[in-house]
Amino acid sequence: MSGKGGRGAVSFRREKFVPRGGPDGGNGGKGGSVYLVADAHRNTLLHFRYNPEHKAPNGASGEGSRRSGQSGRNLKVPVPVGTLVFERSPEQPDVLVPIADLTRPGQKVLVAQGGRGGLGNAFFATSTNRSPRKAQPGEPGQDKQLCLQLKLLADVGLLGFPNAGKSTLIARVSAARPKIADYPFTTLTPNLGVVGLSDERSFVVADVPGLIEGAHAGHGLGHQFLRHVERTQVLLHLVDVSSLSGRDPVEDFDVLLRELELYNPAMLAKPQIVVATKIDAIDDPDRLSRLEAHVAALGRPCVRISAVTGEGVPALMEAVWPYVVEGRAADIAKLAIDDLVSDADEDGGADEPPPPDDYNPALVPPLRGRTRS
Repeated sequence: MSGKGGRGAVSFRREKFVPRGGPDGGNGGKGGSVYLVADAHRNTLLHFRYNPEHKAPNGASGEGSRRSGQSGRNLKVPVPVGTLVFERSPEQPDVLVPIADLTRPGQKVLVAQGGRGGLGNAFFATSTNRSPRKAQPGEPGQDKQLCLQLKLLADVGLLGFPNAGKSTLIARVSAARPKIADYPFTTLTPNLGVVGLSDERSFVVADVPGLIEGAHAGHGLGHQFLRHVERTQVLLHLVDVSSLSGRDPVEDFDVLLRELELYNPAMLAKPQIVVATKIDAIDDPDRLSRLEAHVAALGRPCVRISAVTGEGVPALMEAVWPYVVEGRAADIAKLAIDDLVSDADEDGGADEPPPPDDYNPALVPPLRGRTRS
């Protein structure tokens, strides 16, 4: 909630040898505004669970001798990079209106404007009303109900059934240490890892909990974590080709594509690489050959790896890098276009000077009678 504006003062000059000093009530100060700022040092929205309400300070009231009240300090609330901001509609509480997408460190958005300070009686002095005894109250602050949603920023997203080897792979290629066990759904929260390649190349990998058939209907952990791979440049489909899972690898891959399409069909347009995992434990080569033939018919590349022994992992990381570079270049071009549009909007009113910060025609009453020319 933003701060309310201070009240204007009703005051008259009182000074020796100055008869009829006239009105000198100052204006109230502006209330503090509330901003959300993308902070690279924040990783979660957990701090909002324990402190869900934030309020900026109010503006101070005006005083005599035309002294304006002090403006309230703006409140900057840090959020993780990748936060989506929605406002709940007062008329329809179930409707969320998108406000901003904070994708760059330091990016900020105004979510609650501070109230304007009221005008003191010195403002209302005219040739026909030389001693006005009225002042304005300050504008109230804005009370907003916001919904924040975090979408992790990563270059590569790992998808697959439970126990397909996603956590083992991210532990192999990065310093991340997710929980690894021989039972399903060991990963309950998304994990991020930074992969370092030669020549100081690096990218971020996101590991999300496993998908199963019927995830769109809430089976397993459902689709609740797929939003964290929506921003990725390339998707890796990890398919277990060993007989340990008891499932058919071709059917597993088709289920992954179907669940991805049911969640967001646009994600199917992303570059995708199929990764045949656990080749060190393969006991039926036909399972691997059928998966490779099926993937080749769909026009997608397929890479064999063993996350336990490291076989094929360096080749997979090198195969991912061109997609990461291409996606980053597209993002930079998009940001440059957005910046040009923003600059054009800011320059559009350069010929006409902006009004003062404390000017609001709705709060200024019409002047009656003759005015000074």
